[in-house]
Amino acid sequence: MTTPSADTSTLSPRYARYRALTLRRHGPILEIVMGAAQSANQKLATADANMHRELAEIWRDVSADPEVRVALIRGEGKGFSAGGDLALVEDMANDFDTRTRVWHEARDLVYNVINCDKPVVSAMHGPAVGAGLVAGLLADISIAAKTARIVDGHTRLGVAAGDHAAIVWPLLCGMAKAKYYLMLCESVSGEEAERIGLVSLAVDEDELVARAFEVANRLAAGSQSAIRWTKYALNNWLRMAGPAFDTSLALEFMGFAGPDVHEGMASLREKRPPQFR
Repeated sequence: MTTPSADTSTLSPRYARYRALTLRRHGPILEIVMGAAQSANQKLATADANMHRELAEIWRDVSADPEVRVALIRGEGKGFSAGGDLALVEDMANDFDTRTRVWHEARDLVYNVINCDKPVVSAMHGPAVGAGLVAGLLADISIAAKTARIVDGHTRLGVAAGDHAAIVWPLLCGMAKAKYYLMLCESVSGEEAERIGLVSLAVDEDELVARAFEVANRLAAGSQSAIRWTKYALNNWLRMAGPAFDTSLALEFMGFAGPDVHEGMASLREKRPPQFR
């Protein structure tokens, strides 16, 4: 997948602190890339402590940057995102302070994407799991490769489907489909995700990035007040679901203090089905 060439001008100093995310300016579009450093090693982008924090914070800077009209988030290499780093998950399971910090970040990630006043476009290919998927599905225009594999992943790990799941899946694809995919941790292809309304568009993988930039450019060329205010009004549906989200997130992080998450982690490391008692 090829991307348009980025501006040679430097990014705003506000972005200097970002290390896990790769940021590129394309005129009024800020491209946010997960896993650019990891892709050289043929690894999927995993949300370690640094990336998890940066994914929560970047949306405030996007809102505050007068030069940015649209944010476009995508993954580099083999997929969009691989979910949480198991070392971080283990720290959350064993340390209260880490669990509390990541709970705050997980809450901020969801609300910061929702409240970001600039439109967000996502381009998902390969596996799309975990913290990256939060931004992928909460994006205002979500575009998936037809062969993408969208997986919530929480119940497979032994914790409740928190993060973005309770706030947006029922609204996008209906309660029956949401329960099926979230409770059973079933994978959804990009093509099927478009059919059930989970994503905005599904395209061939070799067209994914170009289509995402096409959409981003159209948003950047439109009336910014009209587009931003339309987003704000529509996202009140998500804000009304805030209590359901807060409950799901609390239950997820209660699960990180329980026994099932240890079996979930062990089964992922050993590449076997979990045996929950």
